[in-house]
Amino acid sequence: MKQRSMQQISESELVLMKIIWKNGGSILFSRIIEELDQSQNGWKKNTVLTLLSRLIGKKYLKVNKIGRRNEYIAVVTEQEYQKMQTHHFLNRIYEGNVRSLVSTLLQQDVLTEHEWNEIERFWNDYDT
Repeated sequence: MKQRSMQQISESELVLMKIIWKNGGSILFSRIIEELDQSQNGWKKNTVLTLLSRLIGKKYLKVNKIGRRNEYIAVVTEQEYQKMQTHHFLNRIYEGNVRSLVSTLLQQDVLTEHEWNEIERFWNDYDT
């Protein structure tokens, strides 16, 4: 996928995107409200509609009218979003220097030995 430059999304917008991704990339508005109610989020319907409109404006979502119901469809997959955010973070914090990021992870004991072994196995499998 070609690297896209997209607007950043807020934490609240990300909550909605995660619900949509979790539901296969498309979901009816009523289902979004059900999921938010289950999580005891407390957002009003108008708040949710505003956040969804912003996501449409930022080109993360599109809407499909089904009669009187709205189906929200992710334009960006979760993997694409993660990739964009990783590049953004790496460039913003580490000026694109992956070695500095990895060095920080190792120096701060962020990675457990198990995680380090998993990364090493992944790298070895990827390299072959």
